[in-house]
Amino acid sequence: MARYIRITLEKRGVSARARLLDDEAPRTAEAVWQALPLKGDVFHGKFARNEVYTLVEPFAAQEPGAENQTITPIPGDLCYFTFEGVLNNPAYGYETSAGTNETRMLIDLAYFYGRNNLLLNGDVGWVPGNVFGTVVEGLDALAAASQDIWMGGARGESLVIERDGED
Repeated sequence: MARYIRITLEKRGVSARARLLDDEAPRTAEAVWQALPLKGDVFHGKFARNEVYTLVEPFAAQEPGAENQTITPIPGDLCYFTFEGVLNNPAYGYETSAGTNETRMLIDLAYFYGRNNLLLNGDVGWVPGNVFGTVVEGLDALAAASQDIWMGGARGESLVIERDGED
């Protein structure tokens, strides 16, 4: 039975439906599913290219670990990253309110909306992400809104991730 989630850019009023990849990333998909709904400030990827993400507190009873990883996500991929103390470099440009200046663990939940993404960080090297879902409806509208985030700014935008049913 397939499970679905909805990812919404709240201020822009745009959402897409994604299928969880329970067969390919069962631990990550289950951890995300159990934590929903989630909401956080939006950031646009600086290094990865066509990426929009939010940073949230850890939510899994046990970290899922590496599964179904990629360093070259494709349009529609949903990825899960774990960062601990890596994002506190001022070069990343996060405001103090983002909480990245602390050494605590943060979870990065991201979607990718265009091609030619490469998860390479100048400070730490390759940053593989667990691909736990794929957008099945609404990617074009989400991509247009994401491009607007890149050019118009992310300030004030929230990413909402919630359950959207099962087949």
